Amino acid sequence: MKKEIPIFFSTDDTYIPYLDVAIMSLIENASASYRYRLVILNTGLDPENVAKVKKNEKPGVRIDFIDISNRLESIKSRFKNVYHFSIVTYYRLFIASLFPEYDKVLYLDCDLVVTGDISELYRIDLGENILGGAPEQFIQNTPEFRQYTKEALGIDSDDYVNAGVLLLNLKKYREEQIEDRFVRLITEYDFDLLDPDQAYLNYLCRGKILVLPNGWNKEPMPLPCEGKKNIVHYALYKKPWQYEDVIDGEYFWDYAKRSPFYDRICQDKAAFGALEKAEKEETAHEILVHALKIVDSEDTFSKKLRKK
Repeated sequence: MKKEIPIFFSTDDTYIPYLDVAIMSLIENASASYRYRLVILNTGLDPENVAKVKKNEKPGVRIDFIDISNRLESIKSRFKNVYHFSIVTYYRLFIASLFPEYDKVLYLDCDLVVTGDISELYRIDLGENILGGAPEQFIQNTPEFRQYTKEALGIDSDDYVNAGVLLLNLKKYREEQIEDRFVRLITEYDFDLLDPDQAYLNYLCRGKILVLPNGWNKEPMPLPCEGKKNIVHYALYKKPWQYEDVIDGEYFWDYAKRSPFYDRICQDKAAFGALEKAEKEETAHEILVHALKIVDSEDTFSKKLRKK
């Protein structure tokens, strides 16, 4: 019997076309030496969209859609929908309690393409670390955001990982009570954050994070790739389904043109015109200004929690 590798995603109907592209790429490049269970966390989806994604199933690849609405009912009102982040991004924080049968899993965002063998990432030994992730490259290379992570969160930006590709040690996650501590923080405080779930994960797991080569989560920036480019993650505001000049955007279109969502993706791109681009670029500038505002605020992790 081949060993099963559990891989989690989270989505809503807006992002499901890009989920399909991510899943297609993952399956095409995954080693046949393993079985794969892809778990799609959601709070309700169009059955027609679900059926399209399920067409990716084949021997050795199972795709399960799990509605977690009931689990989040009591606290979802506290989740902040900040800039381009939606409440969907918080779902990954609850995998440990929702799936007690697993001690180690992968979590992937929808806005990426897997160009390497995902089983190689899963096989990395986390030791006593709670999670493994690649550096948040945009934050690393932007002075305002380096200041944000250091002064607002108390974390060096070189140790700050992007939460869109995570190798999770759920056994350690449970032992350290990360989920309970997260719920406690969002219940007791109202932190002003740029990247809500990512900030919480980095803060709660600090000192117990294995920093991986950026080839396992390469953002579309003109930076050297550390090792093989195994995952291209369109984590910045410019998405290849909206802009023409996205670095490594060709990887996305290679799979998108084979997706049953291709026509919808093309329609969405055509509808994303000059006005939408101007609004996105204005938001990007606002985020930069907001980073410095947070640094000067008293309502930060490093200031509020240090006082306790």
